[in-house]
Amino acid sequence: MTLPAARLDLRDERGSVAVETAVIAPALVLLLLLVVFAGKVSEADGNVTRAASEAARAASLRQHSGDAAEDAKRVARENLSASGVPCIALDVRVDTSDFEPGGTVAVDLRCTASMADVALLGVPGQRTFSATAVEVIDTHRSGP
Repeated sequence: MTLPAARLDLRDERGSVAVETAVIAPALVLLLLLVVFAGKVSEADGNVTRAASEAARAASLRQHSGDAAEDAKRVARENLSASGVPCIALDVRVDTSDFEPGGTVAVDLRCTASMADVALLGVPGQRTFSATAVEVIDTHRSGP
């Protein structure tokens, strides 16, 4: 009695690695895109916070409130541009109502950035980042 030549072996695992790879690859790509998205959001948020802080610091060093507001806006734009945050819309509000030695200057910054490079995730095309920074004006500087 001879066994048939083509016998089905249920323990044969040839090709199982290819099937497992085909099943898990999309999940790994999605996970990678989520990590990229989280990194981009975190970096942009930190850069916006830093730009608001630098803008408030620049404004606190000026002698006149009008110059302080102009400097704050310029420094915020330059800082965000240098850090690579592509703001579609940038709103910089400078509060100089307490602009006197010992007073404060506050900067409120809102940046709407494009998220188009991670659009495969289905995230919104834009995200708004905001930060507020307050700096104390030196009490020993000369007045206006």
